[in-house]
Amino acid sequence: MDDALPRPATPLAEEALLGLLLPFWQLVIGAVVVAVILLSVGRLARRGRSRMSAALLITATAIAGLTVLGVLLQS
Repeated sequence: MDDALPRPATPLAEEALLGLLLPFWQLVIGAVVVAVILLSVGRLARRGRSRMSAALLITATAIAGLTVLGVLLQS
């Protein structure tokens, strides 16, 4: 009959506050990422065509590598 021991209470207000703040911080981080990407694409476009193709290849390789790492580390 020891299975009916009461569990310690967790503060619900703390979890609710984090639940409300989490989408806001994701929005802020997303906005910063988009701003940096737009600035870097503008700078690369001003440098010329050959740098743009090299940058696209590097970016595609980085995206593929991060995707593979994400899939491997997810399990």
